[in-house]
Formats: sequence, structure tokens, C-alpha cells
Amino acid sequence: MKDEKDINEKEEKEEKEDDKLSIGIALGLAFGTTFGILMDNISIGICIGLSIGLALGTISDKKKK
Repeated sequence: MKDEKDINEKEEKEEKEDDKLSIGIALGLAFGTTFGILMDNISIGICIGLSIGLALGTISDKKKK
């Protein structure tokens, strides 16, 4: 019983960490697409947005640890 609780707690922590990264990626892609449309080059905007989203998601993960 104790082992199952420990495993469940570890899985919940991992899911919370992944949530921040996925939120960062989603926001980065949204803003990147917008900037890409404004710059008339969507592919570059998406690349920039993805890199910014990954960076923000990783930074927010590191701050909590």
C-alpha cells in the first residue's frame, strides 16, 4: 500500500512539471504565429515562438525545484 502511494505521488509531480512545459510551448506558438503573420513569415515566427515557449517552460520548472 505504501509503495503504491509513493508511486502515485511521484507520477503526479511529474505530470505537474510537464504541464508547465506544455503551457509554455502553447503560449510560445500562439505568440510566435502572431509575430510570424506580422512579419509576413509564419515559419520563422513559429520557430521563434517555440524556442521562447520552451525556454519559459524550462525556466519555470527549474524555479520550483
